[in-house]
Parts: sequence; structure tokens; C-alpha cells
Amino acid sequence: MELSSLPSGTYFNLVPWVVFFPLIGLILNLILTNRATEKVYGVLASLASGASFIVASLLLVSLNQHPEAVVVPFAEWINIGKLSINWAFRVDTLSVTMMLVVSGVGTLIHVYSIGYMHEDVRIQGDPSRYSRFFIFLNLFIVMMMILVSAESYLMTFVGWEGVGLCSYLLIGFWFEKGKNGDGNAIAAKKAFLTNRVGDFGFISAMFLIFTIFGSLNFTDVFSAARAGGVDAAPWLLLALNLFLLLAVTGKSAQVPLFVWLPDAMAGPTPVSALIHAATMVTAGVYLVARSSPLFALHPAAGTVVAVIGAVTALFAATIAVGQYDIKKVLAYSTISQLGFMVAAVGMGAYVAGIFHLVTHAFFKALLFLSSGSVIQGVEFGHHHAPHAAHGEAFDPQDMRNMGGLRIRMRTTFWVYLVGALALAGIPPLAGFFSKDEILAFAGQHSPLVLIFLVAAAFLTAFYMGRQVWMVFFGRPRSDAAEGARESSAVMTIPLIVLAVLSAVGGALNLPHIETLAHWLEHTIQEARTVEFSLTVAGMSVAVALVGIIIAWFLYGRKPLAAGQTDPLSRLLGPLFTAFEHKWWVDEIYDVLFLTPYKDISQVLAQPVDQGLVDGMVNGIGRLTAVFSRVFRTMQSGRVRVYALYMMIGVAAILGYLILR
Repeated sequence: MELSSLPSGTYFNLVPWVVFFPLIGLILNLILTNRATEKVYGVLASLASGASFIVASLLLVSLNQHPEAVVVPFAEWINIGKLSINWAFRVDTLSVTMMLVVSGVGTLIHVYSIGYMHEDVRIQGDPSRYSRFFIFLNLFIVMMMILVSAESYLMTFVGWEGVGLCSYLLIGFWFEKGKNGDGNAIAAKKAFLTNRVGDFGFISAMFLIFTIFGSLNFTDVFSAARAGGVDAAPWLLLALNLFLLLAVTGKSAQVPLFVWLPDAMAGPTPVSALIHAATMVTAGVYLVARSSPLFALHPAAGTVVAVIGAVTALFAATIAVGQYDIKKVLAYSTISQLGFMVAAVGMGAYVAGIFHLVTHAFFKALLFLSSGSVIQGVEFGHHHAPHAAHGEAFDPQDMRNMGGLRIRMRTTFWVYLVGALALAGIPPLAGFFSKDEILAFAGQHSPLVLIFLVAAAFLTAFYMGRQVWMVFFGRPRSDAAEGARESSAVMTIPLIVLAVLSAVGGALNLPHIETLAHWLEHTIQEARTVEFSLTVAGMSVAVALVGIIIAWFLYGRKPLAAGQTDPLSRLLGPLFTAFEHKWWVDEIYDVLFLTPYKDISQVLAQPVDQGLVDGMVNGIGRLTAVFSRVFRTMQSGRVRVYALYMMIGVAAILGYLILR
């Protein structure tokens, strides 16, 4: 579609600016590095992200007038044989929903970061990195917007790889910090390399898509898929969808490629909120929803997706129960909730999956940012405690060092409570409506998935209750908690906004109204819906309340004292040890994959590379040197000698011609 043919009275022509506004923000901050104050960097980056949100809002208005998908061309890119790919923007109800989530939540995180990073760069001892952080944040928004606005799988992959690069930069922002002085750098590399496994799946899927459909453009591929009569063997369609699933397991941290996300908590807390709650990790869910016509071609692939999601939801929830790091609990909670989304889209409940994606972005961003407020409050108390041993190791993220913070950080406590209850699925908060829609669908389509998700929902309510009781109730278990203070307004105002969204976000798709369902049906024609089930809703609430009550019985009725053994450890024994040690997954991966890989690398590096390959190259070099010395003796500089060589050559040629 040419720009001149776009529907009149709409703002579709503005869609490139969702990418270019944050791009301009990072360029300005690059130019102003070391030339402006901290507030200038933060305000510029926030305004750039906010401008992108305004453009996305105008696109929303335009889609209300013209709900069908519009493709806005921008630039030519690749034209080789049958492969023709241009940089074009796809504006439809799904892409705009993702744009609004990314830019809206992203802007709030930018604003929060102004206050958070002001303290963080000083705690870490390098204020010069302040501007760099906002440059990376804007770059991430750029790449995420490319991903969700693309009109082809190849452009989607560009954004896909771009957010992977940004995650590496942001996770390793304090690369010289962490365990043994390089723990954060290792965490960044772990995230980058694990995602490369998923990226292999994406690349393989693109090859198969082009082989089957002769195009990578969404319009061409989906039109052919929906028309039927795809000339491809069933096993090839299954392979295509399984490769897409591999991509999803990497980016959205599903079993078995989930191991990178908990370690990614090494990044500053706003990074955890932006990348690992609201945007990057949901890219896999978006990819499945976008590729719904392809999954419809082979329903068995969707079943595999749903099972992977359900297993991940329960497995990650068990690990969250045994963690003491406030961010690690939320990290495994993110993996678990992503499992809910993946299970939903695998069952064909695309609306429910996207609905939970949106609400989860609200309350999980709220929880991560609130945890950052808690961490900085405790760090302040530690550094200003009169009797603190500042030379000793102190972990401000360990919940065992907290307690009693509801008195000292009232605003943070109340917004955290809203986020925790929303995550637990307590009505009328947002998480109740989105989670129950998934459970209702599972109840009608897959009893096994339902059992796994209900168990995960129970554990979610329990570990969030455990976290709230340990962090905010009882007496302070350290001098740091005793001296904690509330965060500044620039940090708490975004928290209040996110708390409001977490409370009312369920209105996006209320039962019998289903605003979001009617909105997405223009894009996702394969979506299946289910009636609101009062039975499932009641069961879900009952399960959540039981989880919270058990948490209160163990941690709230008699709050933990400093140095006291975790009551759940006494109750579960070895099982809790397995939870605490994350089922030893990292250790198992090390034995099965990393150690053999290192051993093979050593063999290839020394006997093969250094011995054989380098030996051959060095041998050729030595042989060349020998021949050079021989031929050098022939270069005497005497004309008569050269004339003799010429005569010998002529005689040899004549002899050959005569005798042949």
C-alpha cells in the first residue's frame, strides 16, 4: 500500500515515528554525553519514549475508525530472485496493542529510572555511566518497536536480535560487579548465548516458511495459510511450528531454556522491569499469536506449546517458593506467568494470552520497580546505620535482611501489596480476570494443562504472601531495615500509576463485554473464546486464598526473627532444599552440556587447531621460506647469468616442441 492510498483522516503515516522518536532520544543523549546534567539525560530519554507512546495512541484512534490491518511501506531492503523484503510497518490491532504496552510501561520505567539510577550510580561508584544507561534504554525501545511493528519475519528477526543485544548491554551494565568480580558479565553472556539457541529456531523457521510459501511477508504467508491447500508435507509444517516454539522457549524463558532469566536480575532493577516483565520476554508470546495461521495448519504443534507452557508455569513456581532474593522470586514468577501465556496461545486462546500479557506487564513492572525501591531503601539504611559493619558482605536483596518495612516505606508497601494481590489473582484486580480466562479455557480443552496451571496459581499466591510477610511485616531483621527510608517522588509516582493500572486493567476484557476480544478479532482470526465460568473463578480465588492463608500461618502469624530458620524448610525438608537450589538445573546443565563442550573445545583448540591446522599453515610458511632461499641464490645481479637462464629456457621450449 502506498502512502497516498492510506485511509484519509487517519494517522497511519506516523507509524515510523514509534521507532524514530526513541532513536532521536538516544542520539541526542550520545551527543550530550559529558555535556549535560543527569536530569537532562533522563528527561530526554523519557520524552522520547513518551512521544512513541503518543504515536501508538494515535494509531489506536485510527484503528478504531479503520480496524483492518494497514501496511505502511518505508524503504526498500532486499530484492533477490523471489525474495523481496522491504522495511514496512504493519499496523493492526495486535501490533498496536504491543506498541502501547512497550512504550507506555517503558515510559514509566524511564521516569522511575531518573531517580533510581541517580542513587545507583553513586552506590556503585561510577556516576559517569548515568547517560549510558538511558542510551541503552532508548535503544531497547527502538528494537522492541521494530519487532512488534514489522511486516515480515525477517524484520521481526532484526528487532528480535536487537533486543537480545540490548539485554546483553543492560544485564551486564555493571559488568565488573557481582560474584567474584565478574558475575554480572557472566550473567549477561549467559542470557546472550542461551537466546542464541532460540534464535537458531527462528532462523530455521524462516527458511521453512520461505520454502513452503515463497515469501517472508506476513500478508503473503498468512493469506496463503488461511486460504488452505498449502502444498507441504504435514511433518514439514510440524517442524516449522516446532522451530518457532524453540524460538519462543529462548526469548520467553520456557523449559528448557529458562535458565538465563533469573541470572539476568544482575542488571539494575529498571532493567528487570523493562526487559524481564513487560517487553522482551513477551516477544515469544507475541510471535506465537502473530503466527496463529501457521499453528492452525498443524494443531499438534499447539498442543506441544501448551504443555511446555503448563510445565514451565508449575516448575518455575516451585523454585520461586524457595528463593530469598526479592528479585529472584519475581524472576521465577515471571517465568511461571509466561508459562500461563504460552499455554494459552498454545491452546488457541490467543485473546486470553495477550490479555494476560498486558495485565502482567502492569503488575509485574510494578512489583519489580517496587522491589527496586525496597532495595534502595535498605541500602540507604545499611550505609547510614550507626553500628553497621560496612566492610562485611551485605545483601540488600535478601528478604532475610528485611522486615517491618511497611512502617518505613508506606507508599512502597501499599503499591507492592496491590501488585502482589493482582499477581495472586485476587478480584477485582487485573490478574484475576486474565488468569481466570486462561484457566476457564484450559478447563474446557485440556484437563492436564488445567491441573498444572491451578497448582502453579496456588504456589503463586503462597510465595507472594511469603514475600509480603517477610519484607514488610514483623520487626526489622537488620540495622539496614531499621534505617530504611521511602524513595523519592520521581520513583513513587510511576509506582502509583502502575498500581492503578494493576487494579483496573481487568476492565480491558471483562466477561460478557470482552473489549479486547472484539479488538483483536480483526487480526487473530484463529482465536478461540470461552464463556466466563463462575465455577472456575470461584475455584481460582479459593486456591489463591488458601495459598495466602498458609503463607500467613507460616510467616505472618509469627514473623521471622533475625537468624531464624525458615519454617517451610523445617516443614518440607529435602523438598525445600530442592526448591532453594532451583532443582540443581544449572548444575545438571553444567555436567551435560557445558563441561563436555569445554572438553571438546580444549581438544579442538590444542591438538586440532594448534597442532594440525597451525602445523599445516606453519609448514607451508617454512616451505615457502626454503624455496625463497633457493631462488634467492639465482638472483645474482649479473646480466650474463640472466642471459644464460634465458637461453636455457629457450632451449628447453624448443626441445619440447621438437620431441613431442
